[in-house]
Amino acid sequence: VEGKDSLRSSRTNLDICKGEHTMATSSGAPPAGPSRPRVPTPAKDTKPKPTKNNSTSARRLQRELAELTLDPPPNVSAGPKGDNLYEWVSTILGPKGTVYEGGVFFLDISFSTDYPFKPPKLVFKTRIYHCNINSQGHICLDVLKDQWSPALTISKVLLSVTSLLADCNPHDPLVGSIAQQYLSNREEHDKMARQWTKRFAT
Repeated sequence: VEGKDSLRSSRTNLDICKGEHTMATSSGAPPAGPSRPRVPTPAKDTKPKPTKNNSTSARRLQRELAELTLDPPPNVSAGPKGDNLYEWVSTILGPKGTVYEGGVFFLDISFSTDYPFKPPKLVFKTRIYHCNINSQGHICLDVLKDQWSPALTISKVLLSVTSLLADCNPHDPLVGSIAQQYLSNREEHDKMARQWTKRFAT
């Protein structure tokens, strides 16, 4: 009797499992296979749509590029890398009569889509011995920080950088040791700056 009851119970459980399986597939959908992650369907156009912000910055940059090409600041050239209007490269010739004379200094310039309401980012790619420019090429210059104004242009900024090479500001340094040397031992400072210019910028 116990054997018959066990057999009957097993059949009942089997029928229940069959019923559950039937309910799960009775909607007309095929039985689920191995679960796979659902891959989102790519959008037809993945390019960012133009907005008022970046169209304004693009027009401004195109205008500045045209002006810079026609009337560049002394010893300065600049322009986009390829067809990317927001990434530029610039060269600055070391001003005559300074410790950077004879050097050619390369900079990367990055503009955000908020330009000209946010300043561009300038980074020296050529090493330079200067108290306002650190080893990563970052520049301590007021017009790139709190003195930035949308009325400024990249041409004026590059002119300010050139002026900084001719006349550093040791009282607002990015490299304190070089600023201290400039103030306390100008002769040694100038010697080091000329050596770096000859080594890295010529």
